[in-house]
Amino acid sequence: MTSRKPDEQLARNSRLRLVRPRSLATARRAVTTRGTRPAPRPPEGTPVPSELARQARTVLADAVRIARWAAVERDPSTAQLSSRTQERAAVALELTPLQVRAGWDRARLAGLVELHGDTARPGWRLRAWDRDDMAVLRGWVALFDAWSLVHPAPDDVAPTAVAEVVEAVPQVLSLLQLSAGPVLVPVLLDLLQQRVAELREERCEVAYGPQPEDADALPVPGPDSEPVPVPEPDSEAGAPVPVSLLLDWALEGLSAVGALTLDKGRSATLTPLGNWAVWVKLEQICVAAQSPAGNIEQSAEDMLRGCARLTPGPARAEYRAWLAARTVSSAVAELLGVARGEDALLRGLAFEALRVVGAPAEAEVRAAADEPSLRPYVLLWLAEHEGADPEDAADVLTREEATWLWVDTAAAVADHGEPQLLLRHLDSAVQGTVPALLDEVRAGGHPRTVQVLVALAAAHPDPALAKAVRRAAFQVHTGGA
Repeated sequence: MTSRKPDEQLARNSRLRLVRPRSLATARRAVTTRGTRPAPRPPEGTPVPSELARQARTVLADAVRIARWAAVERDPSTAQLSSRTQERAAVALELTPLQVRAGWDRARLAGLVELHGDTARPGWRLRAWDRDDMAVLRGWVALFDAWSLVHPAPDDVAPTAVAEVVEAVPQVLSLLQLSAGPVLVPVLLDLLQQRVAELREERCEVAYGPQPEDADALPVPGPDSEPVPVPEPDSEAGAPVPVSLLLDWALEGLSAVGALTLDKGRSATLTPLGNWAVWVKLEQICVAAQSPAGNIEQSAEDMLRGCARLTPGPARAEYRAWLAARTVSSAVAELLGVARGEDALLRGLAFEALRVVGAPAEAEVRAAADEPSLRPYVLLWLAEHEGADPEDAADVLTREEATWLWVDTAAAVADHGEPQLLLRHLDSAVQGTVPALLDEVRAGGHPRTVQVLVALAAAHPDPALAKAVRRAAFQVHTGGA
């Protein structure tokens, strides 16, 4: 039997200790260093991206309305969505208070709004919502990854039981995707029970003899014995919790985010959005940014987006061409303006372009050091400008600043990179263990913390680590310790 205290088990598990930290300069390169393999095509019959985006906009329609209302109101109480603000939004948008609360939570999880202290600000996806189908689809995928936060489990179910089901759901989704049609709920239940048993066996949660007093123990079947049924997970009070009820919860949660439809509880079918998302997860790809074209005439934001797929050398050539067509002061001001936005990838790329500017940008870059979202980037830029080796420049950052930058870079990778890059980025954390990293990330207050943790949990193949990261995301989302 493994420990019932996941944090202690996590700290002891050598597989979950972080490798020797790489420099943050190396971590920054993970955002723009992409694989060169061609992206596989989706299965035949998959709607085109514009149609998938239309469906995603429908699923998130209330969340977008609430996010836009909050962007106009700019009321500090909006960040916590106080009862007064909730009532005001309900009247203004002709929704019920519960619909407002649900839409607000979805808007946060989809990256439509971001919390900066006590103030809610519109996320970059909200501004791009009507014109950028890829931003819409990535926002929906972020919501899809967080389905267990959108539809919380019953309070009387043990967290371990919930975690087992969340870890097993990808197999359920894979079966639905391969079936390409309705699948009966009993079939899904059999698969879920089998996967839960496998997860427990992988963690050595198997008893070596009958132990009726321990509901978590699984007897080891002999070579000629009948298959042993999976015991139902226990609630905190010790009463058995049927796996079927947890399957119902999972299917309802996935239905709530638009990933599947339920036929009166008898069968489940993936929606086109859900089918596409599962395929994306199975193929472990993300939609690539468009190739650059005509960058010299573009705004700083469009130029940086166009350069996102380039390797560092060609990107610097594009930056130089763009800078040559502008005065230094206007170019630096425009790049810093982009860096102040919510897209973390563009923030990192903006400072890469400012490195090409060099000394003429120093005064304006130095003046931005008091802005919390820019400070780590500014300090690194100044250290490198003053002659520090890029591999050693991170030494100028405090631990809190380094952790904030780690989350910001992870947000860029989660939004624009492949899952493998997010896993590699985990190795660049300054903390020596995963529990220490999660503790400091939770305390850092980065507005994208929940989305980053959810994406990391979805991408990581280690069940124990993924469970701990999901728990940390839930604690941040609910304001817990």
